[in-house]
Amino acid sequence: MSPPLVTIAVPSYNQGQFLDAALSSIFSSDVPVEVFIADGGSRDNSVEIIKRWESKLSGWRSHSDSGQAAAINECIAKGTAPYVCWLNSDDYFLEGGLRALLNALDAVPGAPAAYGRALNIRERDGKRSPVWVEAFSERRLAQRCIVSQPATLMRRSAWEQVCGLQPDFHMAMDYDLWWRLYKACGELQFVDEWIAVNREHCDTKTSTQRVAHYCEAMAVVRQYHGRVPLKWWLYQPYSVWFKAIKNRFEKY
Repeated sequence: MSPPLVTIAVPSYNQGQFLDAALSSIFSSDVPVEVFIADGGSRDNSVEIIKRWESKLSGWRSHSDSGQAAAINECIAKGTAPYVCWLNSDDYFLEGGLRALLNALDAVPGAPAAYGRALNIRERDGKRSPVWVEAFSERRLAQRCIVSQPATLMRRSAWEQVCGLQPDFHMAMDYDLWWRLYKACGELQFVDEWIAVNREHCDTKTSTQRVAHYCEAMAVVRQYHGRVPLKWWLYQPYSVWFKAIKNRFEKY
């Protein structure tokens, strides 16, 4: 077998209904991978599904932990591959997605990470829409998160240089990571290809903890950009309150 090129962390908690599809998308790739699952002590059928894939996994555990960021750091630290990423158990890769990111990083040796396009699928009605991503610039990153996490691959050297995710973040951990990678290592490389699918459902943290997510994101911008652009203040009432009410009515 070829040595793994990518270490993939799969954090999960009570996501058994999605976990099989996530793992299937990883192992159907033509990229040699090592996969570590950090399950937070699920009470659904997650462990049963994990055991079905056990022969392909490099490691897994199921017990309570300190949160998603710490779980991802734990998994990636166990691996040795030169590239790293994480895939939440309710997301999945599209065919050829990982390979496209690897090719992009091979083509631009100085880039700490590469990211591409992602598709958002709303579980309740199957509605599909593109996640907002665009070519990298600090000005645009300060206005919104232009990097889609499930469609991102990093060099291990860059990940280790910034010490991975900050465990104190629970909502905007990826947004904080993109800023730290950029500040320490340079611009992230944009790949204009479809890489992954992000599922939108009622149990996601961005749906259930919208206020906390917005507050964390604004704190990140203030820390690394020096100020919070006006756009955040103008858009906050819609994103936090009006959208939450709209989603509640649509649910019923």
